[in-house]
Amino acid sequence: MADRYLSFATSRVGAALVGRLGLPSPARLVRHRPGLPVARGPVLLGESDGGRLGTALRAALDSCGAELVPHAEAPAALVFDATGIRETGRLDQLHAFLHPRIRALAPCGRLLVLGTPPELAASPGESAAQRALDGFVRSAAKELRAGATAHLLLVAPGAEDAIESTVRFALSARSAYVSGQAVRIGPGRRATVPEDWERPLAGRTALVTGAARGIGATVAEVLHRDGARVIGVDVPAMGAELRATMRPLAGTAVELDITAADAPDRLAERVAGLDILVHNAGITRDRTLGRMAADRWRAVLDVNLVAVERLTERLAPALPEGGRIVFTSSISGIAGNVGQTNYAASKAGLIGLTQALAPVLADRAVTVNAVAPGFIETRMTAAVPFPVRAAGRRLNSLSQGGLPVDVAEAVAYLASPGSGAVTGQLLRVCGQALLGA
Repeated sequence: MADRYLSFATSRVGAALVGRLGLPSPARLVRHRPGLPVARGPVLLGESDGGRLGTALRAALDSCGAELVPHAEAPAALVFDATGIRETGRLDQLHAFLHPRIRALAPCGRLLVLGTPPELAASPGESAAQRALDGFVRSAAKELRAGATAHLLLVAPGAEDAIESTVRFALSARSAYVSGQAVRIGPGRRATVPEDWERPLAGRTALVTGAARGIGATVAEVLHRDGARVIGVDVPAMGAELRATMRPLAGTAVELDITAADAPDRLAERVAGLDILVHNAGITRDRTLGRMAADRWRAVLDVNLVAVERLTERLAPALPEGGRIVFTSSISGIAGNVGQTNYAASKAGLIGLTQALAPVLADRAVTVNAVAPGFIETRMTAAVPFPVRAAGRRLNSLSQGGLPVDVAEAVAYLASPGSGAVTGQLLRVCGQALLGA
């Protein structure tokens, strides 16, 4: 469903009125399209004294085609290596670089801060200083305007050469609806540089559940765009829509109820050579707990969590070294929601599954991550009562709902061979929603 307020607020007359009245002022977000440069203008790079990412960061930015300049009237990105801030008194360096430049950031620009995971700091003072970066980036993200977003990359010592995939995602239009988030890039994990960053999944096979329509269909389309051969799975009742989705992708449609007792074995027989497993299938059966019948409770848990666990247990051992697993959680699983005890429990369970499986599969360089969408414009949210829909759209830093492609871009980033140093992560795709912030 179209967001009429967004259309009005971004018109010439509407923008003037919205500004005069102090109403939410969303911007038209620039989203990725093939051929669009990673950074759509000049990039200003700053470094704390003694930062350890200088060489690797410059190499990543150079590979991205970023134009590094000492000054710019409207920079497309501000990037700061804060790894040298090893005591709280040196946080002034962050302020000194960004204070005179932040208001000049271009529309839909990017603020990117790189630090060290606080738990890996060498001293309590360094841990405090690096933890401070999280509060700084989350707050700065809420101050940005005109569709600009902020990101924090926490790079473990030894992982300096594995940052490019995440730098590309954070700086690019692929991350249009991700803001105020921290991504950890871990040590000792293998990241493979794709031969072609426009088609990083070439030669790989991806399975997407719930692929007939909505977010799942868009995930399949984006993975195909990035070079993957796609296998789409959905219930037999959605067979016609599933086949229609797979046809232009030259993909394979598998009609299957993933909650069936024999579903894991049946699926395993159909997906030899699988590289990427994306669990997207999910349902809602909302009621307050006192009015929720047992069948509604059980249906949601079975589809959203139990079936996912069973399928992963069966399919994960067959993934090759460097395989990828991505779960679709939700901000409801982080913050809860009225009438969604079943849904929130299932989505929180997926976060737990992500964190538990990541270290288990790390010895084969198989990564396990989850995305947590916020309010995304789909058929399901179009059926939400208008007051709830309006609140969902506005109660985030970008003052608008996201699109299915925003979730799909995050999945594709996590599925990339270049993202091998990112595992056990939950990436919120919510425009920095206030819910659970």
